[in-house]
Amino acid sequence: MPRSVNTSATRQRKKKVLNRTKGYWGRRKNVWTVAKNAYEKGLTYAYRDRRKKKADFRALWIQRINAAAREHGMSYSELMGKLSKSGIEINRKVLADLAMNDPKAFEAIVKKVQ
Repeated sequence: MPRSVNTSATRQRKKKVLNRTKGYWGRRKNVWTVAKNAYEKGLTYAYRDRRKKKADFRALWIQRINAAAREHGMSYSELMGKLSKSGIEINRKVLADLAMNDPKAFEAIVKKVQ
């Protein structure tokens, strides 16, 4: 008796991976084993970088706050220390947004903590 194989499920599984590797370069888009490896590695990068993105944004906010604080004669660490001592609770995301889009409001915060 011949071996029973679920060909339609296998074909669907392969087709799903090959459809998701469209746009990859060379054999990564159309050779099953290479495409499968490239797709799985891409998923691991995606998982890792969803977490890394949070750190990247925090670093960007800190750079923006530091640049704006230095325009007012203060370093980033001085500003953050004085903010916490004065009891002003404002997160880095909002502070960076103020530094970029509303310099007068940022200046008012800096004057308040000085």
